[in-house]
Order: sequence, then C-alpha cells, then structure tokens
Amino acid sequence: MDSRDSQSIAAAKLYYEQGLGQSEVAAELGVSRPTVSKLLQAARDKGYVSITIHDPRERADELIDGFVERWGLEEVRMVRPVRGSNADLLSELGRSGASLLEELVHDDMSVGISWGDTMYAVAEHLRPLSVRGVRVVQLKGGHSHSERSTHDIATLTRFARSFDAAVEALPLPVILDSKETKDLVVQDRHIAAVLQAGASTDMAVFTVGGVGRHSLLVNLGMLAPDEEKQIMARAVGDVCSRFFTAEGEVASPEVDQRTVGISLADLKARPIRVLVAGGADKVEAIRVALTMGMATHLVIDHETAARVYG
Repeated sequence: MDSRDSQSIAAAKLYYEQGLGQSEVAAELGVSRPTVSKLLQAARDKGYVSITIHDPRERADELIDGFVERWGLEEVRMVRPVRGSNADLLSELGRSGASLLEELVHDDMSVGISWGDTMYAVAEHLRPLSVRGVRVVQLKGGHSHSERSTHDIATLTRFARSFDAAVEALPLPVILDSKETKDLVVQDRHIAAVLQAGASTDMAVFTVGGVGRHSLLVNLGMLAPDEEKQIMARAVGDVCSRFFTAEGEVASPEVDQRTVGISLADLKARPIRVLVAGGADKVEAIRVALTMGMATHLVIDHETAARVYG
C-alpha cells in the first residue's frame, strides 16, 4: 500500500466515519478540496469504502412471490430506478446484480459469464470479494469488428479482478461465417477446454437480448441480411447468443450451428443460473427464458417485471 492509498483511507475515515465535510477533511489533511474528492473516489474504486442502500422493496413484494411461484425461482431481486433513463436502469440492475453475486460466490467456485451492456453494468458495480480459488469462464465468444462494443474483455477483466480469479477466455467472434469454420475452430484443444469449462461451471451469470433494430447482437455485423430478417421474424430473444422462439425452440438452426459458446441445454444444467435483465424491449424474451427454466435467480426492474408477469 503506497502513501496515496493511506491518504485515501484517512480521507474516507474523516468523511464517512467522523462526518466531516470535504473542506474540513482538506484542512485536516493539508490538501485542496478537489484532492479530497479524488481521494474519496479512489477509496471507493479500490474497495476501501463500500456504500450499501438496503431497499426492502427489492425483497418484499407480492410480485416477487408471484415470480417465485410461477417460475420456480430461488430468489428474485426487483429494483426501482429513481429516474426513467436506460442508463439509470442499467446502473440499478448492475448494482443489485453485483450485490447478489457477492452473496453467492464462494471459494473454489467456477463462474461462467456472458457479455453485453447489462453484464458490463454488473461488472462495474462489483467490489473486491475475499474468496480464493475462483475461476471466471467466458461462456461465449465476443470479439466483433462492429462499432458497437460487446464489453466482453472489460466485463471479464472486472469480474476476475473482483474475485481475484483465474480467467478462461474465448477470444473468438460469437458467430462465425460458416458451420465448417466453427467445427474446425472448436477442435482446437485450448478452445475446446474453455468451452468444456463453460459447460460445467457452478454458476452462470447472463442476460437476455431482445430482437429488434437496436439489438446489440443483431447490430454486430455477424448475420447476413437474410439471416437478420429470419431472426427478427422467428425469434423473441437470445440467451448467450442462442436465439429462441416464443415456444422456446431454436429460432435459426443454421445460425445456432455457427455460434461459439454454451448451448441452451448446458446453460440450463448449471446449478446456479443468475439472469439479470430489464427494459420494455426484453419483456417477451425474459418471459420465455423463465418459462424455459433458464434461471434460478433473477434480477429485474419492477416495471418490466409487472409486464413480464402479465
């Protein structure tokens, strides 16, 4: 620990424990007020300080009981964003999702993770956790040449850092150009080992994607125009880039055969399956995913949950 870290902790104790204002902390430490602000931010970023708001509405709600009963879930967390923006929704889902994971992850556990905006929000809210022997496994390929970011590497890195975990990555596009290419690639022993690790994790953490013009997966440039039309006509969403219909069937066998990552069957077989999702564009996808039995734990916002429950 260097002198800057020590100063951050000192500032945090004065501000949070003793209730001094930032100007008072600055005077006490002999630094400027902007410096105090930076020290406090550093203390939060490094996990020296954690701020937790316990909202009883996230656990005590009749709607939660309904979800548990209808879909056999072990636990449901429902957030209520203060503002109606997508950024606020993602932040609240991420905060609650990270809080749940901090309760579920334990020593010597293997944790499989997906990617996307929601998963990145979870990663951003994770705090350093005192666990040993954790492995973080990427459940699907993520590289893309699109302008839209998948946040795959950043998400993987933040999860690994928070759990002080070993990493098993899939440095591949999630959908390859042909089945022949996919079949050849997965024969590589290193790739095969990561795929096998993903299919046997103790926990899977993932989101669902909607199907529409603004869908991240649809906009990554991995689908031909005719495939996009087919997906948008048949699918209601995707889990780990596996598109499914309203009946829970594979929406496009051709695309599915080119997809690099965990299958729906293997995902469903994971003992702990944490689904974090929300938003009006994902209502049908969430409902079908729950009906398919894809989740044991759910983090969702109250407004979306009401529409999913119907």
